[in-house]
Amino acid sequence: MLSTEFLINHIELLAAHAHVWGFIIIFILMTVESSFIPFPSEVIMIPAGFLAFRGALSFGEPVLDLIVAIVFGVLGSLLGAFINYYLALILGRPFLYRWGKYFFIKPKTLARAEEIFREYGDAATFICRLLPAIRQLISIPAGISRMVLWRFTIFTALGAGIWSAILAFIGFYLGSISKDMTYADLVHKGKDMLTSNYGWIILFLIAFLAIYFAVHHRIMKSNNDVRI
Repeated sequence: MLSTEFLINHIELLAAHAHVWGFIIIFILMTVESSFIPFPSEVIMIPAGFLAFRGALSFGEPVLDLIVAIVFGVLGSLLGAFINYYLALILGRPFLYRWGKYFFIKPKTLARAEEIFREYGDAATFICRLLPAIRQLISIPAGISRMVLWRFTIFTALGAGIWSAILAFIGFYLGSISKDMTYADLVHKGKDMLTSNYGWIILFLIAFLAIYFAVHHRIMKSNNDVRI
């Protein structure tokens, strides 16, 4: 993964143009974050929420800017996920395991992503969007297995939407309690808040899995009964 400090120093320069290009910058950087390039979304969406509260994005209206920033974050995440999906679909599993390390795709991490995808199926594309390290790469086994595109899109959008909203709301909250904060302090304080409350995200994932598999089991049972 690229150094957080390195990214902070360079993205801070882009933030100076947020009032004009803010949403486009969010879209482009979240596309990169969601592709195979290691890039932390915290350095994008937390500052986006902070700038939204301060009225420093395009519309100058905090709530509207926050909503639009999240939408552009999700759209960027989807585009990056589609890049991974189609690269995996076109290049295939053997190529990725042999040459992926030259494109930031470590065989060990890819194997873990495939293991999770086999265990949880389609729901993995949602679950892993809320988990560190494997968030971006879960789109690759989805492409390798030729997951139905509309299901891939829905699950990815849901996961990316929740994750982008969490980060943006953290930034929005920090904007409400601090008038002045350096870009680096903003990112680090936001990451600390995220880490200290990550247990709630895990509980949410457990609840989602329980509901998903219960509904899935009921549907499959109903289909079997109809066939009989």
